[in-house]
Amino acid sequence: MPLPVIILIATSVLWGLSWLPLKQLNNAGFGGISLILLSFGLLSLVLTPILYRQRANWAGHKGKLIIIAVLGGAANLFFAYALIYGEVIRVMVLFYLLPVWGVLGGHFLLQEKIDLWRWLGVSFALIGAFIVLGAFQILQHSPEWIDLISIAAGFFLAMSILSFRAVQQIPVTSKITAMFYGCFILAAVLLLITREPYITSDSILGWIGLLAYAICWLLLANLGSQWAVTHMETGRASIIIILELLVAVLSAAMIRGEAITTHEIIGGIMILTAALIEALRDKHAS
Repeated sequence: MPLPVIILIATSVLWGLSWLPLKQLNNAGFGGISLILLSFGLLSLVLTPILYRQRANWAGHKGKLIIIAVLGGAANLFFAYALIYGEVIRVMVLFYLLPVWGVLGGHFLLQEKIDLWRWLGVSFALIGAFIVLGAFQILQHSPEWIDLISIAAGFFLAMSILSFRAVQQIPVTSKITAMFYGCFILAAVLLLITREPYITSDSILGWIGLLAYAICWLLLANLGSQWAVTHMETGRASIIIILELLVAVLSAAMIRGEAITTHEIIGGIMILTAALIEALRDKHAS
């Protein structure tokens, strides 16, 4: 099995299980926003020397790097926050609407053509999300705020992926570092304007766990997945990445005992089908 495939499978498992350390650290005393702030602050600090060394490559594209920082930072902030406070299965199913935003964003921002298969995938995903949110019940009761955050996480991730693709002049590591800084700054702003207390753990083990999560989990997951997708076909990578959703759903059901409702199963299957349609289409194109 090729090395990029092995690494992408491993990082997809890490992303699918990322809810586990987030909830554990939150239970250890780290407030949700504070946890995100500290994690991405550590990552930004670690990668700053590389960003500085690569300054000649991005100095003429500062505006584009800022866009990547905002979009990627918002994606990471909303994703982590939703996993900390939401039901893992529901969060991940709604997050995986990102193929919809990728298709529509590619069409309107990059003038990519939407063929019949892509429209079919978009339709499946939107109908699936409609079912997950309660179908026609959402006309009587608004979706929960954590549902909207989960959907926003997928939207911003899709937009950040498009911005990554649109700016080839900037090295990948600089883009990732900018994304980390974006998440750190947005979390700091959110912490200032919300009433969430600056709760941090008073346990040494808690701080060791935070350091291990940031450096040994989050950093490896980001760098590994980015390296792998640049060394393999887009369609093949898209199919493997769907493993994230499956790992998250199965692990949450087995470890946390989260129940999967009928409408979540039906809606999740439709969203998964949409992701497969897009992935297989990209593989064929590749």
